[in-house]
Amino acid sequence: MRCPRCRTVLKTGRARATSHLLAMALSVPPLMAVGLTASFLSLGGGSIGNSASVIEAAGAVAAPGTWPLALIVGAFIMGLPVCRAVALAYVLVPLHLGRPPAAHAAAAFRLAIALRPWSMAEIFLIGVAVAMVKLTGLASVSLGPAFWSFAMLAVIALFEDAILCERSLWDRIG
Repeated sequence: MRCPRCRTVLKTGRARATSHLLAMALSVPPLMAVGLTASFLSLGGGSIGNSASVIEAAGAVAAPGTWPLALIVGAFIMGLPVCRAVALAYVLVPLHLGRPPAAHAAAAFRLAIALRPWSMAEIFLIGVAVAMVKLTGLASVSLGPAFWSFAMLAVIALFEDAILCERSLWDRIG
């Protein structure tokens, strides 16, 4: 972007930002699949031990009176980050390949921007970390692959926010 009067460069795009964003968006669904199905954490005390995945924990919360809460929490933790990643990938794939934007790319990008404050995978991870600190005095706690998958999702969300320049993508979408 240049000043219309003096032609001085005011803002430049980041080199390969589209490629980096696309790589991050495409890594979210596989990480979420591992995060949902693998063991999240294991608790043990004495001769008794148990491990659970996120889906098993959500199923345990979904009792007859609390299933709406389980559904909402599941949407914020699991559904919205994946939906946001798919919307970003839909916008970024044609741009990365040097093609014109896909049909409805503006609506998909608008959705991705609107979902960012609501995708709560990192908030979930902070809540789990606080609960684990409380539990370590009562039982031995070991972290499973799903925990590390959610940790990677939180890092990816942080990097996406740092790299994403809405104005430059809006300019490319048209």
